[in-house]
Amino acid sequence: MVREPRDRTYIRKDIMLMLSEHGELNKTRLLSYCGLNMAKHQEILDEMIKKELISETKEPWGNKTITKYKMTQKGRQFWNAILEPHEEMFPRDKKQEEEN
Repeated sequence: MVREPRDRTYIRKDIMLMLSEHGELNKTRLLSYCGLNMAKHQEILDEMIKKELISETKEPWGNKTITKYKMTQKGRQFWNAILEPHEEMFPRDKKQEEEN
């Protein structure tokens, strides 16, 4: 069976869905919940920050730094106006979603 990679649109939507459901997530949890690879998909997070759809904060934790993400107001407007109606109009194929 050949697995098709998710379209970048759906990756962005998955990120925003997780942030809308959880409010704020650290990078590890966000990428884990979305089934993404940290090295491979960092550029998508960076792009979404640049476009002000999500925000990033860094918090010290011992000798490490935790990166947290949350949806911005602009991101919520985009979610409500475009992504949510898109999913209602064109729901993902359940079989494809289960494979990914």
